Amino acid sequence: MTPQRIAKFHQVLARRQPDLTLIADQVNKPQNLSALIRTADAVGMPEVHAVVPAEGYRDYRGTARGSGSWVDVNSHPDFVSAAARVRAQGMRIYAAHFSGRARDFRELDYTGPTAILMGAEMRGVSDEGAAMADAHILVPMVGMVGSLNVSVAAGIILAEVQRQRQQAGLYEHCRLEASRYQDTLFRWCHPGLADYCHRHHLDYPPMDETGQLVAPAQWHQSVREGRAPRRCFKRPVTMGD
Repeated sequence: MTPQRIAKFHQVLARRQPDLTLIADQVNKPQNLSALIRTADAVGMPEVHAVVPAEGYRDYRGTARGSGSWVDVNSHPDFVSAAARVRAQGMRIYAAHFSGRARDFRELDYTGPTAILMGAEMRGVSDEGAAMADAHILVPMVGMVGSLNVSVAAGIILAEVQRQRQQAGLYEHCRLEASRYQDTLFRWCHPGLADYCHRHHLDYPPMDETGQLVAPAQWHQSVREGRAPRRCFKRPVTMGD
C-alpha cells in the first residue's frame, strides 16, 4: 500500500455522502447498471440499490471500470423492499418519470437525504416506484428524441445533485460514521482478506493508519487456533466490476 494510494482512499471516503443514493428499478441491461454504479461513485455515493429484473442479469464487465469495488450495491427482489431500506434512512425518493406531476429536475432540493430512482430504458420505473415516489422529475428535451439513455439521464440529474451539495458545503467535511469509514477503508486496502473474514465470520484484523496490518502473524495464529474475534457481517452484494 503506497502513501499515495492510502491518501486517495482517505480523500474519497471524506467526501462520501451517506444520505445520498440511487435506486436502479429493474435496469436489465448490465452495461447500463455498470454505468450507473460508475456515476454513483463519481458523485460520492457509498452505496446504491438495485431491484433485480425478473430475467436477472447477464455477466457483464466493462463500463464500470472497477467502480463496483468502491460502491456497495444492495440487491432487492422488488421496489417495495428497496424503498423500505432508503425510507429507514430518512430519504425522500425522486423518480425520473414522465407524468402529469413531473417537474424539471433542477427545481428540486437535493441537499437533504435523497434517493434518485431510475427505471429501465424501455419500461421506465415500476408502477410501485411511480406511486411511492415523493416527486417525479424529468430532464427537459428540446430535440426530436423523446428520451435519454438511463445512464445519461442519471448523469445529468446527478451533476445537479452534486452541484447543490457542493454549494451547501456537504463535501467539505467527512460525513461517514467512524465505524463505516474504517470498515470501508479496510476492504479497500485488503479486499482479499476482507472477503476471507466475511466468509468465515471473522472480525477484521487491526490495521494502522498507513493501511498495513498490525502483527499479522499473531492474527493468523489466532485464526488457526480458533481464538480470533468473530463477527456477523451484513455486507451488501457487490455487482458490476
